[in-house]
Amino acid sequence: MGWWQVNADTLAASRFVLSPLAETFAALKLLHSGRPAHPGERAWLDAHRPRHLARLAADPVTAHLVRAGLGKDWIADFLTPTPRPGESFEEAVARVRSADPLRARAQLTVSLAGPLPAVLDRDDLPARAAALLRRVWAETVRPDWARRRRVLEADVVARTAQVGREGWAAALDGLRPGRTRWLGGSRLQVNPYEYPPREVAGAELLFVPVTPRRGWVSWEDPGRYALVYPCAGALTDPGARPVPAGLAALLGAARAAVLVLLEAPLSTTQLVAVTGQGLGSAGRHLRVLRDAGLVERRRAGRTVLYSRTAAGEVLVRAAGADGEAGGGVRVKGAGMGGASIRA
Repeated sequence: MGWWQVNADTLAASRFVLSPLAETFAALKLLHSGRPAHPGERAWLDAHRPRHLARLAADPVTAHLVRAGLGKDWIADFLTPTPRPGESFEEAVARVRSADPLRARAQLTVSLAGPLPAVLDRDDLPARAAALLRRVWAETVRPDWARRRRVLEADVVARTAQVGREGWAAALDGLRPGRTRWLGGSRLQVNPYEYPPREVAGAELLFVPVTPRRGWVSWEDPGRYALVYPCAGALTDPGARPVPAGLAALLGAARAAVLVLLEAPLSTTQLVAVTGQGLGSAGRHLRVLRDAGLVERRRAGRTVLYSRTAAGEVLVRAAGADGEAGGGVRVKGAGMGGASIRA
């Protein structure tokens, strides 16, 4: 397994940040694999993948570049520059375009784990990669970026609250269960692959959520490391948690959906982002659920978070939160909208 040596000071100073380029690269990975993680991703692929594949078919150089750059276990470094806090998409993609062509080709041989195809022995690969990322951003991410950003911010708030509630070990274990976990002894597992450990003490450590179910790690020596992780599934595809029919009949479908989603603490703004309900509607549902003793609220910094009470837990479990008890109903939700290794 690959792991990083992270001391307490570095972990305490680490930050969650958003990256439009990371979101775009995750979208490119999804377009490349064609494997959706939930129905929302399937609908997104149906809408965008045919055009993407047609364009690659008409541009064999870029098609080879995508296949080589994504590799199997390793991503070509220049495709995923380590995010910088507050960096815009254009600022980040400019770093892709300015990559040294000779280094880019060398990095592609690493991601390929073999010799570079003759078709890729050229100096315009960084420019081609940047153009591809700009197209993916413009056509598949930017039109939906406002919603995606709300979903990503919702995840960051929930993760930050978890750190305060349960500590860093629990928060890190939950980033990508089975892949990312706190090993103890200042060791953070970042992927399941057998790569040499890296000393991260004193570096800037960033955690970067993306809405597709894809992840990777990247770094820029000597001082910046990033772990890109998929945000919580309930945020990206609320419909994956069907509302039990009995619970919907008791509370109303929209209000029951809010109760089901509050398995993890969420703010009113986050609920608006993931359910598609208006701010007033979400607030009214929360007020009724609180008055009924099914939901409680607490403050995390300047954010008020809502979560289920013990009574709310009992009610959801008794109704069958997996939708098997008496059938389930689905409510309209948000849907999908350095060195680099697959995390």
